[in-house]
Amino acid sequence: MNHNPISNFEVLIKNEYSNIAGIAFTKDECLVYEKYFDGYTKDDVVHVASVTKSITSVLIGIAVDKGYIKNIEQKVLEFFPDYTVKRGEKTIQNVTIKHLLTMTAPFKYKSEPYTKVYSSDDWVKAALDLLGGKSEIGEFRYSTVGIQILSGILTNATGQTVIDFATENLFKPLRIKAPNNALIQNKEDYFAFLKDKYVTGWVADSKGVNTAGWGLTLTPRDMIKIGQLYLNRGMWNGKQILSSTWIEDSTKEKSRWGEKPYGYLWWIVDDGYAALGDGGNVIFISPKEEIVVTIASRFMPRAKDRIELIKRHIIPLFE
Repeated sequence: MNHNPISNFEVLIKNEYSNIAGIAFTKDECLVYEKYFDGYTKDDVVHVASVTKSITSVLIGIAVDKGYIKNIEQKVLEFFPDYTVKRGEKTIQNVTIKHLLTMTAPFKYKSEPYTKVYSSDDWVKAALDLLGGKSEIGEFRYSTVGIQILSGILTNATGQTVIDFATENLFKPLRIKAPNNALIQNKEDYFAFLKDKYVTGWVADSKGVNTAGWGLTLTPRDMIKIGQLYLNRGMWNGKQILSSTWIEDSTKEKSRWGEKPYGYLWWIVDDGYAALGDGGNVIFISPKEEIVVTIASRFMPRAKDRIELIKRHIIPLFE
């Protein structure tokens, strides 16, 4: 019998978490564990699904810091002066950036119309068309297609594509290899992106507007850098990439889904916070313990809880 705890842990991953591509763990800014599975290497990017939402939060914070966005209380429609509101639609006029960041904006659908939005020519307009309706502003409503509006806000506020703004202000300073656009024009493209083992890029519509809620590919090391940036209160190599004020605000409870507290596109988890993506993609940050744990996983429905994996099996290995 093998009594090596790390070997036993890696057997557990292969047997019970078979869609995990890679894990990386830093403590006190030192990389203490890194391992890749299922043929992946440290250079292979993985679609991190809704972890993309937290990266979008980072970009909104940078845009606020740089003055492209005055503040997150600004009304969404301020950024879309050419958008025509349908007659009788009043709710949409009061929706702010903060409502999108906290998942408290109202939408007209019961279940998210992914195919309809991602088959359209303009995903931001399609998302704006879904905003409002009879739901109340302030009620938690988790949305992936809806926060595509944030990509439109970034594009219109900065005058740059999302990918260019992210490359200049986040990826390059952190030495993260900037992704290319991965254009999706129909349902077949959408499912092909989700299923491709070695998918690359950042999903964009036919207008070149990148996704805000999913569709970004990163390596575990890339995700570690994002987590470390937050742990360092926005500092990277002596330069302030993101204000500490934004980090503090975005990682405190602003809304709640049942028993799960939520910040600005970050989940609040016990004494830390996390970016969580479908299939089991995670950036977990514990300021108290000064650790960052990242897990990149291939898409699969109903993946096992990664926060439980981190707390029960990963952190204890290095205490």
